[in-house]
Amino acid sequence: MTTTTSSGTPETGQGLHRELRVTDAAAFSIGLIGPVGVMALLGAGAAGILGRGATWAFVFALVAVVLVAYGFVKLSRHIAHTGSVYATVGITLGPRAGFVAGWLLFLAYFTIGAGSTIEIGLFLTQLLQDLGLNVTPDWLIVAVIALAVVLLVSRSQVHVITRVLLFAELIGAVLVTILNLVVLFRLGTGSAPGGRHLSLAFLQLPAGTDITTIGAAAVFGFLAFAGFEGAATLGEETSNPKKDIPRALKIAVAVVGAFYLLSIVAQTLGYGTSDADIKTFTGAAAPYGDLGRAYVGPWLADLLTLFAVVSLFAISIGTLSGASRVLFALGRGAGLKRGVAKVSLKGAPTTALLVSGGLALLCMVIERLTNAAVLDATFWVLTIGTIGLLVAYVLATLGAIRFLFFGGRTTTPKWQIVVPILAIVLLAYTLYKNAVGLDAPYSWFPYLVAVWLIVGVVISFRKGLKEQVAAELNGSDQSALIP
Repeated sequence: MTTTTSSGTPETGQGLHRELRVTDAAAFSIGLIGPVGVMALLGAGAAGILGRGATWAFVFALVAVVLVAYGFVKLSRHIAHTGSVYATVGITLGPRAGFVAGWLLFLAYFTIGAGSTIEIGLFLTQLLQDLGLNVTPDWLIVAVIALAVVLLVSRSQVHVITRVLLFAELIGAVLVTILNLVVLFRLGTGSAPGGRHLSLAFLQLPAGTDITTIGAAAVFGFLAFAGFEGAATLGEETSNPKKDIPRALKIAVAVVGAFYLLSIVAQTLGYGTSDADIKTFTGAAAPYGDLGRAYVGPWLADLLTLFAVVSLFAISIGTLSGASRVLFALGRGAGLKRGVAKVSLKGAPTTALLVSGGLALLCMVIERLTNAAVLDATFWVLTIGTIGLLVAYVLATLGAIRFLFFGGRTTTPKWQIVVPILAIVLLAYTLYKNAVGLDAPYSWFPYLVAVWLIVGVVISFRKGLKEQVAAELNGSDQSALIP
């Protein structure tokens, strides 16, 4: 149950330690997103659909994420809870809806964590080959070892986790930003390899491209921002959550959005905008390595590939830590006294963490049994996680509309309702484009998420669960939720 101190600051009696500041919360969101690792792969994925106009996928996604973030920022000023959308949806739309939203967020976090951990094998193999070591380890073996390291780090105190995420991403982001600026500088001064030059060609879309195609490519953009709301899972571990969490969410979206736009422009122009150049870009296994080698030297290429691996570790730590906190909240709301609702002496939900890691491992093993290549295995689980995340975002945004504009408990200007409505339109459209008209196995993934959703709905009707969740979310002191 969430209570408030005499100063009005929420605290918890469940064992989570309230010790974080705004920089920690922002670091958690940024680390959970893992922008360095994201742009090591997803830029090429967007280019596969939009060609030289891949930047538009990230512009589309950034606009949509800003609109979605509106609801999260507004609600986090009133609701501080470790369950993130579990709590916000539970309080705004009802306890059953909240449980289902949390159930979807849990799916999103552990599947994205699995995909990021699998991707470590892709870039580690690339690094070994670049260093002259003709070694190609099985991606499952690399992923299992990486997962063990991730779980070990994630058992630490939360402030240790946020510091690891911050420094891992900060160093990598600085190196990638330097590369981006060098690429643009050489393009602008006419000293780029292959006679490439600075231009606005990155804004040109292939002939016949329309908004529907951009929407299909936007899944890469949404996936790139997946986890921006991660700071909200620290609502019971941040010293002043109703002030610091909203600020952390804004910082995460602004910093990561700027980094993505700079990176995708540099990648597109750095490879070149001819049809042959775009084909090379879309088939690139390690864009950082290619550009670092071409524009600076082999040493930077190897260093960037190394930090892509480090960033992917950060994403895995962030997503599985987030998954464990959501599962902890679900278990606590369901009235469980032990198991996933238990925390260690360090304040970490270790049992929930092991369950999250176990499910991530199960995803990896199933994919390996299908003989999936490492890149396919990565994208499969990332796509499943993104679909689940988008549905959770829709529920959270609907909850924000009800709470902010029809609940009678805030003074939000009525005209601002257009922001969350636009967010829902964009989310629904992106979901539609990634659920209809796809080839297998991607055509199966919406059904897998639907099955997971149905299971969550069935569980939410367990006798007494609705009342237990409502009691846990609201507590005995409503001022914990509504200032």
